[in-house]
Amino acid sequence: MKLRPIIVSLLENDMYKFSMGQVIYHQFSDYKTTWSFKCRNTDVVFTPEIVEEIKEQIKHYCTLRFTEDELAYLDKIKWIKGTYVDFLRLWQPRFEEFTITTDGEQGLTIEAAGSWLNTSMYEVPTLAIVNEVYFRMAYKYDELMDSFKAKLDEKIQKLVAGEYDLGAFSEFGLRRRLSAEAQALAVEKLSQIVTSNGNFVGTSNVYLAKQYNVTPVGTMAHEFIMCVGQGNHKHNPAYSNWYMMKAWVDEYGVLNGTALTDTITTDCFLMDFQLTYATLFSGVRHDSGDPIEWGEKMIKHYINLGIDPRTKTLLFSDSLNFERATELKKHFAKKTKVAFGIGTYISNDTKVTPLNIVMKVTRCNGQDVAKISDVKGKGMCKNPEYVDYLQRCIDWRLQH
Repeated sequence: MKLRPIIVSLLENDMYKFSMGQVIYHQFSDYKTTWSFKCRNTDVVFTPEIVEEIKEQIKHYCTLRFTEDELAYLDKIKWIKGTYVDFLRLWQPRFEEFTITTDGEQGLTIEAAGSWLNTSMYEVPTLAIVNEVYFRMAYKYDELMDSFKAKLDEKIQKLVAGEYDLGAFSEFGLRRRLSAEAQALAVEKLSQIVTSNGNFVGTSNVYLAKQYNVTPVGTMAHEFIMCVGQGNHKHNPAYSNWYMMKAWVDEYGVLNGTALTDTITTDCFLMDFQLTYATLFSGVRHDSGDPIEWGEKMIKHYINLGIDPRTKTLLFSDSLNFERATELKKHFAKKTKVAFGIGTYISNDTKVTPLNIVMKVTRCNGQDVAKISDVKGKGMCKNPEYVDYLQRCIDWRLQH
């Protein structure tokens, strides 16, 4: 490695990877998945030197193990069970499950294939590595860090001064952060704010949550609905959300209950989000489409079920900044509880455009899987025929 190690702990992952990982361990331990990397920035080029550094950094990540101190921290989280902690004591990433090459339009391809238990855990550290290697090797990093610090201080000043009014918000920026240094600085400074305009409740980065004594935040990602709903070939994929919610409630009961709505469209989600599950889940998360339209739809759905929407939380997490979060909080005031998960705007706001990179599950148990969200362009399935099949299943269910 030319750079210092980027991932220094296996806790350096998003909390929802552990929340999903426990369900995977207890209910889907035999599932196999394939993950694929994609950079959506058309003007980005990964040089062979950058690719080699990414490869070496991932190889180093695969040497890490959970420490007893880290396992004790996880064991204290209310919904994490001892059986899963015991599994993590034995768990290790496997470099053999990665394929990293210089092929592809932008000079980098990454795939990971193996058990879902393993490959699910690779996504976020891999993206964090790609980000930091790229910005340290393609730019003058010190200049980026200076602009990051200036922008972060400006955000905090405006928040304290009352220009922004966020209410409860969390930092969700691990996968697309400028660097480990930048994210740690942001969490440290935000955790020290005392203001009525914003209540910083935690971070998705479990390592930093432990370090700065804030709440680790995160329940589920699209992968969970995709694999649970589409990985069993006997399932009709239009019922993916029902299978997801059943597995989640079987594992957690009323704990850890924020459901993600847009994996196969929110309209299809609402067909399964009926009284029992709407009562058991404490809220829902928005990740695509118009947030106000989505929020009003969720409030109407709760009211139609006879549930007071003011007892539920709408968590917004799609490309947010403080200004947009302020607008959403104002709009939904007195209608429902709102919270915000804010990522790149906190962890990688500099004088240059951040990377828009993803690593998505593309196959499960030998079959294509796909996401059809509330806006086009967020999916990564490599088989158009499967996407067409999934869309027809959804359409048929909605129409009949």
